[in-house]
Amino acid sequence: MRRTAAAVQLLGPVALVVAAALLGTLVSRSTETYFINALVNVAIVVALYLFIGNSGVLSFGHVSFVALGAWTAGVLSVPVSEKPAIMPHALVLGLPLMRLSGLAAGIATFAVLEITHNVLRYWETIGPGVTTFSAVPETTGLLQAGVAAVIAVVVAWAYQHSRFGRLLRATRDDPAAARAVGVSVYRQRLIAFVLSGALAGFAGGLYVHLLPVNTESLYLDLTFITLAMLVIGGTTSLWGAVVGALAVSGVDSFLAEAENGVHVPGGTLDFPAGTRIVVVGALMALVLILRPSGLTGGRELGLGFPRRARI
Repeated sequence: MRRTAAAVQLLGPVALVVAAALLGTLVSRSTETYFINALVNVAIVVALYLFIGNSGVLSFGHVSFVALGAWTAGVLSVPVSEKPAIMPHALVLGLPLMRLSGLAAGIATFAVLEITHNVLRYWETIGPGVTTFSAVPETTGLLQAGVAAVIAVVVAWAYQHSRFGRLLRATRDDPAAARAVGVSVYRQRLIAFVLSGALAGFAGGLYVHLLPVNTESLYLDLTFITLAMLVIGGTTSLWGAVVGALAVSGVDSFLAEAENGVHVPGGTLDFPAGTRIVVVGALMALVLILRPSGLTGGRELGLGFPRRARI
């Protein structure tokens, strides 16, 4: 029964990703870009879930790994298979950061985001500065984005059901008890942080091959939107991460289009700039107030009814 439940917890998110990719083949090329972007968002949000959901430690710094992956792909033009080279960066950052918890961890990871952003923006001998990666070929299509999202889901699922995942959730639920039986909280967090950072860098490499990006587009807005996706879907479940990423991506894409004016039956919607951030922020606030565990209740997909992920 446990094996069947575990299989459903994998097949559900994978099926949702595949359905989104197939639906993207039925629309126009301009609309298809939104589906591709949503699938890349799935990979980023699943990377966030792998660490935040299993450890209970808030991280504002994962978009720095997305930026590093995008920079590596855009400047050095390495193949997608080499994006996990971001792992050493995640390891170096994780060594001191994973000793922190709660508010201190959130502040420290936000500092990492700020450092990465400013190094890539202002140190032009290292990063792209204010230059947009406009010359990078747009090679990320539905197939590439869909495969990347599936890979991220499979990796997160495998980690979640591994001994490492169970130990990390034990440190999340009762750190004192975990330490009492010999579990290293620091070591388990570091493993998850490195793996999560590698997935985020992998997604960043795809992101830069989808749209022209610069250091500003891989900064606060993306940090806020991806965290909102995880919170709205459900922070503590893989199913919630995928549902939240796809649902909020749809809302975000529509609002971004409406900010430029979109024709609807009976007139034209023309929202002021910044509407997408305001609306997504309001949605996240409502979810936190009315349903703190997210749309999925923080539960994995089960047979006939949602079930809580087992430790």
